[in-house]
Amino acid sequence: MKATVLGLCLSMASAPWSFASPAQATSPKEATPPAAGSTNEEQEVLSLSKEKWRWMSERNVDALAALFHEKAVFVHMGGTMSRDQELGVIKSGGIHYKHAEILEASVRLIGTTAIVLSRIRLDAVVGGNEVTNPFVVTEVYVQEGGTRKLAALSFTRLVTR
Repeated sequence: MKATVLGLCLSMASAPWSFASPAQATSPKEATPPAAGSTNEEQEVLSLSKEKWRWMSERNVDALAALFHEKAVFVHMGGTMSRDQELGVIKSGGIHYKHAEILEASVRLIGTTAIVLSRIRLDAVVGGNEVTNPFVVTEVYVQEGGTRKLAALSFTRLVTR
């Protein structure tokens, strides 16, 4: 299992970084006023995404369990996990998302679905090995009973030169 998880985090196809428009992008280095042209709902989704990264770094499985939809999927480098598998690997420390530096983030609202695209630098411990990787992360949130639930989380490793 450790070798599989490590393999998931060490190999992946690249993707171009071109999705965040200046009107939708936010940076953690700035204060958190709404970006020009963004709505309160977009800012709420971006704040929820940022909070999720904090919960992941703190291994707050209870908060994550409430956030993750029961049918959620998690796509890592080379493999996928269910909600229960993701929560289990976080709880056990198989993957410890130590710190996600959010470099850019944008949100698109389509009906009651929100898609967050983030460019991050992720520091993690995977199978006992500390790794740092640049990623584009895609998060899909659905509205359920007046609450946003994370339905999909996908990591795409960026090739840097």
